[in-house]
Amino acid sequence: MQVSVESTGNLERRLNFSLPAEQLEAGVSGRLREIARTARIKGFRPGKVPAKVIEQRFGDQVRAEVLGALVRQTFDAAVREHELRLAGAPRIDRAAEDSLDFVATFEVVPDFGEIDVTKLRVIRHTAEVTEADIDQMIENLRLQRRTWSKVERAAAKGDLVVGTLWTEAGDFRQPAEGEERFSTIIGSAQLLPALEDALAGLEQGTEHVLDVAFPEAWRQAELAGKTAQVHVVLQQVSEPVLPEVDAAFIKSFGVKSGQMDKFREDIRTNLERELKGALMNRLRREVGEQLVAAYAHVELPPRTVENEARGMLFQQLEQVRRSGRDPGQVPADAWQQFLEPARKRVLAGLLVGEIARRNDLRLDPKRLNETLRLIASTYEEPEQVIEMYRNDPQLMQGLQARVMEEQVIDWIAERAQHTEQALSFQEAIRA
Repeated sequence: MQVSVESTGNLERRLNFSLPAEQLEAGVSGRLREIARTARIKGFRPGKVPAKVIEQRFGDQVRAEVLGALVRQTFDAAVREHELRLAGAPRIDRAAEDSLDFVATFEVVPDFGEIDVTKLRVIRHTAEVTEADIDQMIENLRLQRRTWSKVERAAAKGDLVVGTLWTEAGDFRQPAEGEERFSTIIGSAQLLPALEDALAGLEQGTEHVLDVAFPEAWRQAELAGKTAQVHVVLQQVSEPVLPEVDAAFIKSFGVKSGQMDKFREDIRTNLERELKGALMNRLRREVGEQLVAAYAHVELPPRTVENEARGMLFQQLEQVRRSGRDPGQVPADAWQQFLEPARKRVLAGLLVGEIARRNDLRLDPKRLNETLRLIASTYEEPEQVIEMYRNDPQLMQGLQARVMEEQVIDWIAERAQHTEQALSFQEAIRA
């Protein structure tokens, strides 16, 4: 294997390598022979398909697969041989068309110098699930199953109201003609909170004019930062009707016995799982902030940071699309607004990886299995979920990375100067 490495920047490297042609051909031939033993092609008996037919049918696909695997194996071997620590995914290109010479460009992990986690000051939050938290969750489940009953009275907080409205501010009118129809639960903040709160106490069938202050950042420039007159007519008011917590209600949540004790036990298990994740997220954020503050001076690989920023922009746009909104035209440089959070995320991630490497931290199979079973327990068929993870390398790699990160975060927190701070369940699960 011919390999050469050169520096093209403080943290950028270029690796040139070549693949032996005979190794590629041997791999392709071996794979085609495997296919020939089981291939089913019309007009030929299984295992009797001529090699030429197999080559014509599967040759290009097999050659691409074998070549890709060899490129990855050769690159990985070169990285190990030269003791390179990659900061992100490499870009690998052919030196010339139909050539077996390749050029890999990538960035390496910066030199952090001494990493002494005992100097970090970390707050470790604690919390527990109480009976009151379980009561609150049952009440939330009742709210999810509520029905609505029409009433002939003034609207109150918690009511579902349907009506029409139009808004004026000076010469501006929205909509330009007629009214807009709306529906909201008073107190849910589905509408502008100042407007929604003002609906409480209004009678049905009568036009009311409300003075509503719109925030400076309101989406319509004509209303932003202004107090406008909103003309509202409530056409229907309905009050919530909550179901009784009886055996039928309990069974509807998968508790076959319909027993309250079992129902509360299941709720506690779910809340404790949610709490465990929330506390780990808090600890991850706490440790990450301390690491970033301590090593903010370290130069980071620019392309890795840019890729992270672009990924954060993509995630935001996907959230907008999933909510049913159109993100509109996105400027080519929109990713740059994410540079600072991307830099922090990359720095924290590289430091966590470096700490794991220097201290020879290894993935704990027991913790991995516990996390997998915890994830699977949220589904109706847990064993199918476990099997899905075990049969999907990408899913399993993502889970392994998550568990390994949590292990390192715990390891850092245990050795840092840390204090405990107790929170209620509700406080703990807030972002």
